[in-house]
Amino acid sequence: MNRVRNLFNNFMSSERYSRFTLQTEQDGERRVQMKISEDGIDGDAEGGVGGSPTFRPAPRRETKKSLCFLLLATLVIFLIGYMLAFLIHGKTKAAPKCESEVVVLTKTTSTLLPHEPQSHLTWTDITDLLETKLTSTAFDQTLREFDVPLRTAGSDGDTRLGNKIVQKFKELEMDPWTDTHHVRLQTPDKDKPNRVIFGSNNFRPGGFLAYSGNGSAQGKLVYANYGRPEDFAVLSKNKIDVKNSVLIVRSGNISFAQKVANAEERGAVAVLIYPDSQDYKYASTEIYGHVHLGSGDPYTPGFPSFNHTQFPPTKSAGLPNIPAQSINSQMAKTILQSIGGPIPGGDTGFVGGDTTLSYALGGVENITVEVNNALVFKEIHNVFGVIKGFVDPDRYVVLGAQRDAWGPGYARATVGTATLIELAKAIRDMVEKDEFRPRRSIVFASWSAGEYGSVGATEWLEAYTSSLDKSVLTYISLDGIVQGIGSFRASASPLLQNILDSAMKSVKSPTGEKSVHDMKSTNLMHPMSMDDPAYPFLASSGIPSISFQFTSQPTDEYEYYNTLLDSKDHLDYGTSHKTSSVVALAAQLAGHMALRLVHSHLLPFEVTGYKRLLNRKVYQVNNHVSEVVKSGQLQDVSTKWLFRAQSSFQRAADALDKDIRNTDLSDAEACRLLNDRIMRIEHSLLSPYVSPLETPFRHLLFGKGPHTLAAIAEMTDMNQLHTELALATWNIQSCANAMVGDLWEIDNEI
Repeated sequence: MNRVRNLFNNFMSSERYSRFTLQTEQDGERRVQMKISEDGIDGDAEGGVGGSPTFRPAPRRETKKSLCFLLLATLVIFLIGYMLAFLIHGKTKAAPKCESEVVVLTKTTSTLLPHEPQSHLTWTDITDLLETKLTSTAFDQTLREFDVPLRTAGSDGDTRLGNKIVQKFKELEMDPWTDTHHVRLQTPDKDKPNRVIFGSNNFRPGGFLAYSGNGSAQGKLVYANYGRPEDFAVLSKNKIDVKNSVLIVRSGNISFAQKVANAEERGAVAVLIYPDSQDYKYASTEIYGHVHLGSGDPYTPGFPSFNHTQFPPTKSAGLPNIPAQSINSQMAKTILQSIGGPIPGGDTGFVGGDTTLSYALGGVENITVEVNNALVFKEIHNVFGVIKGFVDPDRYVVLGAQRDAWGPGYARATVGTATLIELAKAIRDMVEKDEFRPRRSIVFASWSAGEYGSVGATEWLEAYTSSLDKSVLTYISLDGIVQGIGSFRASASPLLQNILDSAMKSVKSPTGEKSVHDMKSTNLMHPMSMDDPAYPFLASSGIPSISFQFTSQPTDEYEYYNTLLDSKDHLDYGTSHKTSSVVALAAQLAGHMALRLVHSHLLPFEVTGYKRLLNRKVYQVNNHVSEVVKSGQLQDVSTKWLFRAQSSFQRAADALDKDIRNTDLSDAEACRLLNDRIMRIEHSLLSPYVSPLETPFRHLLFGKGPHTLAAIAEMTDMNQLHTELALATWNIQSCANAMVGDLWEIDNEI
């Protein structure tokens, strides 16, 4: 060993390290060359700038014997090092066991990473787990916990509820966050109450309609039934002049905002809205609501209300300019008893539920309406929690519910909030304890200012619209999901019809039938109305959305909405005291849809769902255009290009459906590409040609405005008709192109 060490030291001491280069001369000897420039920097030895003569010391001669000893020494040192490392490693590996040093995995370390394999739970296992966790017993406690007397938007009660939900999400380790907005809301002015003056009567209603026009208006009193277009046709037939009159209409059938908009469009100067005994059982209760023909803060249309100091001086086109006020049925009865005027003949539907009234049309007596609502700034907070996906966490389903209400808001807000919390608990428990591994994320959202027209939800959509359409698969509304027990109804994007049907067949009926699908009026799908909480998601942001309700009757609204009587006792009566059980079933239905969307490799959308609706709307446009062309009002215009775009849409949908059916689900990349194409369908139906300031609901089929096919089918301005027809054609063709996988496969036949 000493000899080896000496040889190694001698070899090392014989070498000198410098900035020399070894060169081989023609005689086979090795020479060392050092290049030195005048300033001490290496230069070109032969012709570099500032170079110096080459210095070459005499070479050191090496024998073959020295090289052999060097190689042998290197080998011995390597072997000795290897043996020492092995001995040390062996001792460490043989360390004794000690139970006190066992590492216990926490909840955070137990979560699988996105690239890890999925659990072996089948779809049946997943739905069975969900059913066992969403029980009426669990809802009894949660419903009691979130049943509070005061929860108006922006109030201390609303804020406390929001904080409670944040705490719940923290306990579930759902990484909660909040979204704060400064919005303008309208409230009654305590110093200047609203009034209705009719003859010697001076009424001071307790309820109000937010976003009404302020001021005093006087005119002839006219009874206009529900304030629908067909009701105004009856007034016209009876020669009742609506212009400069004050209308009294009953609540129901269409929203408050639509009633006021229809009245203002026809020249009315004010509107009174009351609950008729034919539609509502209560008599003296005040009603509340809003009359903004839109959603969100009407003073920040199209953009979020993050910082109130930056609000531009603008407002929504859906704000009315005329006063609107709600009155109770007793006030309405006093007014209608003295209204005068003709009584409509035939089956017009104008006769209400009070047999002591003739329901005359009026047009005789004057009435004054004075509205003094105050516009106030309120800070509202949306609250979110998330259960992250394990494969595609940046794709998510949103489950949402409003937590504010005019009063107790039991059916309106308590049920939805409790369902949100219980679904979060159940799904989180499935992930933590039952090895459920959702591919995609689920976001749980608690909205504020829902009673003012989905203000909190709409402001969130406006704030993040550029990213939400690429990430949000579906919005499922939990608002008003239980209003009774006898029937079921839903409103949804056609893309979600099969998901709804599947969930309805899997969830038990609360009325004794085998499933929800077997209930009465189960197949009764309602068009999504503007006051539906899911509507802004679908019509403004192009997100496939769905809302549903268990009800007492297929078409009846819950009669205690918009009143201070929306309480636990009244909902218990409507559900035959089975509220907790029905809410549990409603939660299972929402959970089934959400879990299927985050579990399936391919998004289970019905990609051909829009074909039938689009065909019907296109033919309506064609019939209208054909009529005005024949009449000579429109020239050099044809719908052939519209039909070609419609055909392109059908072919693209059929091709996508075929690709889905032929895809190998084990091919992750193929599934991802198809899912991207599926997600484009709804969003591409938003018109890119309208301003969100003037036309926030941009959807070609479900939106509101002149760009929609429904509006084009009734348009009387020929220049506008020509333009909107061309834009709608390219909107449909763009949607067809969006469904195509590759650029070179786009159908160019149009």
